Amino acid sequence: MNIMRHTAALLLAMALLAPAAYADEPEAPSKEPVQTEEAAPSPEEEGWNLLLVNPGNSLPEDFTVELAKLSNGMRVDKRICGELDAMLSACREAGLHPLICSAYRTQAVQTRLYNNKISRLQAAGYGRESAREEAGRWVAVPGTSEHQTGLALDIVSAGYQLLNKKQETTAEQKWLMEHCWEYGFILRYPSEKCEITGIGYEPWHYRYVGKEAALAMRDSGLCLEEYLEELEKAAQKTPAYEENRSADGGPVLFVHGRETAVSPGRPSGRRPCRWQW
Repeated sequence: MNIMRHTAALLLAMALLAPAAYADEPEAPSKEPVQTEEAAPSPEEEGWNLLLVNPGNSLPEDFTVELAKLSNGMRVDKRICGELDAMLSACREAGLHPLICSAYRTQAVQTRLYNNKISRLQAAGYGRESAREEAGRWVAVPGTSEHQTGLALDIVSAGYQLLNKKQETTAEQKWLMEHCWEYGFILRYPSEKCEITGIGYEPWHYRYVGKEAALAMRDSGLCLEEYLEELEKAAQKTPAYEENRSADGGPVLFVHGRETAVSPGRPSGRRPCRWQW
């Protein structure tokens, strides 16, 4: 399985790198990065950084993650700590002031945010079902938020902390958008990928995918959903592909701790773009 995955990644990298509003319940910003060193993943953990969570792909039921604390109490997957620290330190060394305003969320927290949004909408006159539908446009349905992976962060400028399009004009976001790939991060929801990700433009939401994938996505212009599709296509060209298919014929790819069939596809259908918290 590891041979197949490494071969697929190599094939894809060669192809892609060829020349060619405030949140509902904002969290306190973090001035310091992290207090724990990055831990190198063991071989059986390979693929954790490419876990796909979106409106069409919920977290695995048995998902677990080892977390590290930020100085303000927020948490992230401990494996991204080293690169996160390096990225924010470099940004500050450039004379800028990035702040982490949201990081890992538990299922309970995401459920509370979602239910609170439904309650507010019902108080405004929405019916139960219409409130649930509308709430899902602004707050990720529990189990479908990248914040639950520990791999995603909302980073804002200390001088402008509103979560809206103007965030992209800040010096901090300009620096992060230009340099985040160097540390294995991507801007997860670009403006031109709305119909693919199912999420509206969020010039503050960064996701760790690893340096190799981040570089490939930067140079190719692909979002995570597209990158995973291309990685699957590359895997199909490897001899091991047919030996590593799930019972229903799907590929066994993008493992989270073990060999598991995980769909790398886009959200089902064309979803209206939305901001999500």
